[in-house]
Amino acid sequence: MSKIKKKGWSWIPSLYFAEGIPYVVVMTVSVIMYKRMGISNTDIALYTSWLYLPWVIKPLWSPLVDLVKTKRWWIVTMQLLIGGGLAGVALTIPLPSFFQYTLAFMWLLAFSSATHDIAADGFYMLGLSSHEQAWFVGVRSTFYRIAMITGQGLLIIFAGYVESQTGLETVRHAVNASPQQQMVTYAHPDSLQLDRSESALEIRTLNDELVLNTSSINREKADSLISFASKWNHENGFVVREEASELQLDENGELQGPSAWQEYIVQPLEDGLRYVFGEEIVEITNTTAGNVGYIYFYLSEKPVEGEPIVLNFARDEGDKSISLVEGGRIVFNENNWEKPAIAVVQLDPKLKEVSSASFVGTSGNIPLSWSITFFILVGMFVIFFAYHKFVLPYPASDKPTAKGDEPIFAEFFRTFATFFKKDRIIVLLGFLLFYRFGEAQIVKLASPFLLDGEEFGGLALTTGEVGFVYGTVGMVALTLGGLIGGFVAARHGLKAWLWPMVIAMNLPNAAYLYLATAVPDNFLLVNAAIAVEQFGYGFGFTAYMLYMLYMSKGDHQTAHFAICTGFMALGMMIPGMVSGWIQSILGYEKFFVWVLLATIPGFIVTYLIPLDPEFGKEKDEEEEEPALES
Repeated sequence: MSKIKKKGWSWIPSLYFAEGIPYVVVMTVSVIMYKRMGISNTDIALYTSWLYLPWVIKPLWSPLVDLVKTKRWWIVTMQLLIGGGLAGVALTIPLPSFFQYTLAFMWLLAFSSATHDIAADGFYMLGLSSHEQAWFVGVRSTFYRIAMITGQGLLIIFAGYVESQTGLETVRHAVNASPQQQMVTYAHPDSLQLDRSESALEIRTLNDELVLNTSSINREKADSLISFASKWNHENGFVVREEASELQLDENGELQGPSAWQEYIVQPLEDGLRYVFGEEIVEITNTTAGNVGYIYFYLSEKPVEGEPIVLNFARDEGDKSISLVEGGRIVFNENNWEKPAIAVVQLDPKLKEVSSASFVGTSGNIPLSWSITFFILVGMFVIFFAYHKFVLPYPASDKPTAKGDEPIFAEFFRTFATFFKKDRIIVLLGFLLFYRFGEAQIVKLASPFLLDGEEFGGLALTTGEVGFVYGTVGMVALTLGGLIGGFVAARHGLKAWLWPMVIAMNLPNAAYLYLATAVPDNFLLVNAAIAVEQFGYGFGFTAYMLYMLYMSKGDHQTAHFAICTGFMALGMMIPGMVSGWIQSILGYEKFFVWVLLATIPGFIVTYLIPLDPEFGKEKDEEEEEPALES
């Protein structure tokens, strides 16, 4: 193993782990944090989607990273700036206007992270030969993915743990189902006798157990019970109603007709999808539904003014046939604390035997838990800054490319011009946009599919089960796929393995079609299907990363690679944005059929791209390694 390759292990894993953390914080952790802090789904989707923009447009300023300072300087400076942005988020979370302030610091994080990506990718190309780049591509992808898992898994788990240790006592409630139980009638909440004997502030329930008869009830009655509870919770401020409507009013307050976009673009596309695949029609043929039960919550005393208490109520374990349909997040404050809030559980109408499930309600200090989590991230990036300040090598070629006798902006525009003058540029851009066209749509719907109930075409897994699937089995499979992909590409060259990698990227998507069709109860079978898909993704993504390196060879390779990653981000963003709309029209099973058809453009553009058969192969010993400055 070469000296440079040995030294690569000292900085490549940590550099790409540091590259992945701020991305997952901005794109995923922020969504969960805002949801826990009570922001509406409408606002979360709108504002966090805009945070993706820096990665899409980063090619616009990538030439500056090439022209000004060294890549090494940009890396350590951005890591320090990322730490500052994380500190800003941590400090502003407890403030009354936390949403606006934290979003401002999230934008700082997003731009700093995108700039760090440019510098890190350029440094990777300058510090390694083409063979070593191929050898380490699986390593860098693996540690980037580990950062994703750390953010989506460990950080969320830690925040949840802190929350559970800082709030009021946990509320536990059992729900049992039995065919021998008598039918229950429910009194109006205003008529309930609530026990408020003197004690410390706590959340109470009328009882610790609810027993429901497994017999089905009239559907109208079930809908009426659920509707009443929902209306009660909204009217009393226990649940914040999202004010969102597709209806638009004109200046006179009259309803407008559909917009031109809706009439001439969206509706024809929707009609076309329904014509080709058939509309997903959910027809209710039964007049009965599963039995419904109420769980009442109330406070023992008035809370501190301006400090609402948030109860998050969810299933902890037990039969998935007993589900929560209302009251997952309840807010008590000084205005509604004297009234009870209602959580509603409903039995699956197919359940006819004795069964049980346990539910748990937590009410920890959510702002504190997330502030502590972000302060830990601050410490992590202080360590990254100090470590990389001393450990990163000094490639001789890592120099600013600006020419002293030319205006910097002339060189800036020349960088873009040379990229778009590459031979067969249209085919190259098509590869960047369509290689993952199917995968870009699955990635947005995979978790909802696993979590959705069977009545919606999903697998009805719990959050913990989904975390296990992707956080352990999925991560191991993806890691193996990435490492093996990098190894075989370095040994035989990218061209020898290009088509196996294309197939591995696309065909394993059929695993989701199988799951949607068979709806297996066997959890091991679900894990096996996801493992196949994740291994294929890790193996197939190697070709994508290597080809972007191949496209970027030559002058301004850092900026050119950043342009490639910008198109890569665009190729993920646009299909992902429409994937939910397509799924809502087709349903899960037909959506996964569509995804398999959507892989065809990836095969076509791969067939058309040019590629040197020697790219990625280990060269003879006389090949020069990148020179390092002492």
